[in-house]
Amino acid sequence: MTRALIADDEQHLARYLQEQLLALWPGLEIVALARNGLEAAGQIEALQPDVAFLDIQMPGLTGLEVAQGIEGATRVVFVTAYDEYALQAFDQAALDYVLKPIKTERLAQTVKRVQAALAAPAAEPGPALAQALQRMAPAPAQPLLRWVRASQGELTHQIDVAEVLFFHADEKYTCVQTAEAEYLIRTSIVELLPQLDPAQFWQVHRSTVINLAHLAGTRRDEASRLLLRFKRHERELPVSRAYVHRFKAM
Repeated sequence: MTRALIADDEQHLARYLQEQLLALWPGLEIVALARNGLEAAGQIEALQPDVAFLDIQMPGLTGLEVAQGIEGATRVVFVTAYDEYALQAFDQAALDYVLKPIKTERLAQTVKRVQAALAAPAAEPGPALAQALQRMAPAPAQPLLRWVRASQGELTHQIDVAEVLFFHADEKYTCVQTAEAEYLIRTSIVELLPQLDPAQFWQVHRSTVINLAHLAGTRRDEASRLLLRFKRHERELPVSRAYVHRFKAM
């Protein structure tokens, strides 16, 4: 039996999608109805469903950010009200989408596409997925950051972004890691990324942005996950499948 997850902060829409899917796909099991992006990311990691129907605009994490962080074989269908430009990006990445308000005929097409995709050998996400998600992200609307004001205990520090090894987010704060210390800011990864130089700072996971200048190398662990190593720092960070292609030359 195929297992699916639905994520939408509007629960009546999530239940409607559930009803429609079960009517069109009798062999489908809905394993969870997530109420926000953070809940969706956690349930996908824990339950490893075959397919996730993700609303794009959700609190906590957007559907795009949830998709970027998927480590397993879960396929993604976006539920969206985006314009034609964004839908073209979905097509280029071989992703499917369902427009709101949901129409039964279009959902039936999606069901057939997902069934065909699940029947085929799983493909490793490559540049098309990452490029599509980047095209749909907000364009930079402010000057690039040179300094960041971050706290450490009761003190606030002015940190040159060139000295930052990586930014790593949890539910409440974003960690600013330098070779010497760890600091905290309240700016989310989503807000931070457009302010950073894309030639120097790469997003490698939904919760992580690294500074290439401090990258020492990569390695694979026993589960074949790609891990990043940093100069003058012991912690290793995992790379999401959507960004693995960036490091194939290393």
